[in-house]
Amino acid sequence: MLRFENLCKRYDERVIFQGLRYSAGTGCVALNDETGSGKSTLLGILAGEIKPDQGDVWINGHALRSTPLESKSILAYIPDDCIPYSLQTGREYLELVASNRKTVVGSMTLDLANRFGLTPHLEKRFEQMSFGTRKKIFLTAAALGNVKVVIADEPGAGLDAPARAVLIDLFKTLSKDRAVFFSSYDADFTQACSAKMISFAELGMGV
Repeated sequence: MLRFENLCKRYDERVIFQGLRYSAGTGCVALNDETGSGKSTLLGILAGEIKPDQGDVWINGHALRSTPLESKSILAYIPDDCIPYSLQTGREYLELVASNRKTVVGSMTLDLANRFGLTPHLEKRFEQMSFGTRKKIFLTAAALGNVKVVIADEPGAGLDAPARAVLIDLFKTLSKDRAVFFSSYDADFTQACSAKMISFAELGMGV
């Protein structure tokens, strides 16, 4: 469902990474590496938010570089700091994502939002939300529509224990028929999600 080949990214003369390759089917994969290794950059590339200098990404068989619309329609991305438009409300964001994925914000989505404790916050603008609340809005949106791949940058950051329990349940449910690829320093969280832990060294070897 998620595949990338020969990914390379440079900033000026600095090589962030090169030659990265990986292939993942259904299930959870957690990228764990040291700070500054390029995890957020890689996830941004996989989500189509950052252009690689070399290589390509495939989302359920669609090449992200040549068919971005098809790829992104079946991709959910949760960045580290989730703030799309500061004046947009949580409900407006969910409705926009639902529209883009040709679905609606139904009872299952609202139930997930309620489990995350979001019901009192849906009418707030993103600029009024805490870091954790913004992240929970994006995580709720990840379950909308026919998503095949979920990319998440430190998804547990900013969440309290009850919200982390909901997130673990969400990732375990999504990974039954989707690829969930996330970064995390938290070994306990990774284990609770039944995720396979990998590092950049393994990506470089094409494991």
